[in-house]
Amino acid sequence: MTDKADLVIRGGTIVDGTGGEPFIGDVAVKDGAIIVVGDYAGTGREEIDATGKIITPGFIDVHTHYDGQLTWSEHCSPSSSHGVTTVVTGNCGVGFAPCKPQDHDALINLLEGVEDMPEVVLKEGLAWNWETFPEYLDVLRHGKNDIDFAVQLPHSALRLYVMGDRAVDFEMATREDLVQMRALTREAIEAGAVGFGTSRNINHTNADGVVIPTAHSGEDEIQAIAEGIRDAGGGVIQAIFKVQDSKPDLEMFRRVSLKTGIPFSFTLVQAGFGEESWSDLLALTEAANQNGEQVTAQIYPRPVGVLLGLELTMHPFSGHPSYQAIAHLPLAERVVEMRKPETRARILSEDPVDLVILGDLFPVMTRKFQAIYPLGKDANYEPSPDQSIEALAAAKGVTPEEVAYDLLLEDYGNAVLLSAVANYEDKSLDPVRTMITHPNTIPALGDGGAHYGMICDSTYTTFMLTHWGRDRERDRIPLPQLIHLMTQRPAEMMSMADRGRIAVGLKADLNVIDYEQLTLHRPHVEHDLPSNGRRITQDADGYIATIVSGEVIMRNGEPTGALPGRLVEGRQLGSIAAE
Repeated sequence: MTDKADLVIRGGTIVDGTGGEPFIGDVAVKDGAIIVVGDYAGTGREEIDATGKIITPGFIDVHTHYDGQLTWSEHCSPSSSHGVTTVVTGNCGVGFAPCKPQDHDALINLLEGVEDMPEVVLKEGLAWNWETFPEYLDVLRHGKNDIDFAVQLPHSALRLYVMGDRAVDFEMATREDLVQMRALTREAIEAGAVGFGTSRNINHTNADGVVIPTAHSGEDEIQAIAEGIRDAGGGVIQAIFKVQDSKPDLEMFRRVSLKTGIPFSFTLVQAGFGEESWSDLLALTEAANQNGEQVTAQIYPRPVGVLLGLELTMHPFSGHPSYQAIAHLPLAERVVEMRKPETRARILSEDPVDLVILGDLFPVMTRKFQAIYPLGKDANYEPSPDQSIEALAAAKGVTPEEVAYDLLLEDYGNAVLLSAVANYEDKSLDPVRTMITHPNTIPALGDGGAHYGMICDSTYTTFMLTHWGRDRERDRIPLPQLIHLMTQRPAEMMSMADRGRIAVGLKADLNVIDYEQLTLHRPHVEHDLPSNGRRITQDADGYIATIVSGEVIMRNGEPTGALPGRLVEGRQLGSIAAE
């Protein structure tokens, strides 16, 4: 091949996404597709020297919440800063279409509660120049973005659209409701949706503490929606179960999947809720796939929880009356006030009042000091037991509250604490390793575009490479396997046959990474949302270039201005079984 290519990446170590051994070679791109993998004798209009670097497929994050951000921003940040070239939205049953004009506030209230999206941000950011789901997709089609995005139909929006107030009053859908839901689901899939997302998690509440409308929906409702997907030619179902009692939900979705042939995935964490263990649910998932079913568990590859800080949504003293009296002050002034001995003594002496944040999980997230750790400037996501707030307090002979208070004031009040609510019961990530390397799971749950003041989990792709692949002292995961888990596996699950591997003819979504220098920095706050809204973001060094459809969108961590991202439309079923 000697034709002039649009882009040539020279002499890198190609980790092609299949899990096979890396090899040295070139990758040539023309018209948005890969034309050569190996030795390219021609030249390129643009060339990147990848000597000593790795070349990977672009990463695919199947669990995000960019539903709103896609309408007001051209960047799926921070995902696109961490090698992600395709995201999937509409997860957990929440989103903004379909929606009647009179229900705008209800959906905003729901997203504010479930996904920590501030009301003021959504009210200013959302244009609401759509009502139906196809109209929403049309808005996205005509927008510009840095990376590709696929959209699922959100169950809560659908239920509210069909049932009105009955949806939030937890009434069962009538026969007429089910007929309409099935028809609207078919319409959404035919318009370009890749599937359907739902939640049965009673800890998912709106900003007023009311449980998500889908939590108690009947099996006949899920069945009708799955039939709508089948009617349109196929897609996927994503679900989060009742974390307190997940097995009945898993069995229900298996029944629906068997009846309709629609594959599904679900959130799996190691958590102390209910009687079932993660290993029980994983065993049931394995048995389902051995039975010819298509079931995938989505795993978050580091502790599941929230970040706590003075600039974030919550911290251990958010509910203390004396803190609430100064919470409105700018950070610098707040820190000065909190450092006064009398203020410190007063706040520490108080009991917190109840706050409607994450339902009943708020006190667990902020007061379970044996599971709260200083994140540190190096962003340590696998701290040892002696680094917990409780352990640090015992070593100093003081209360955990005193230690937490002083830690929050470090770095001029920008310090961050990690509350590890799940995936860390053993004080290590060993169970997570078992989960993410299982053939019926994928790493996911980045939640990009949501939880703006609580988490920054969409950076897990960089964590996978640095922690699991390079820095962990024991039981590291081989690099080819890590890349496979973040590329080919999610592409197969979503039936995206045009991406996920480096191979001739496939879409040129690629990363060039300085693997040895790859660094994940501590999360920090930026005010770049509509209405100057706050969000947590996280930077990384080591991404030399991220490429979407042959165009370099990020170079050395900085956007290039290229916006080749587009809506990924999919209507055909595909296998999610491991090769």
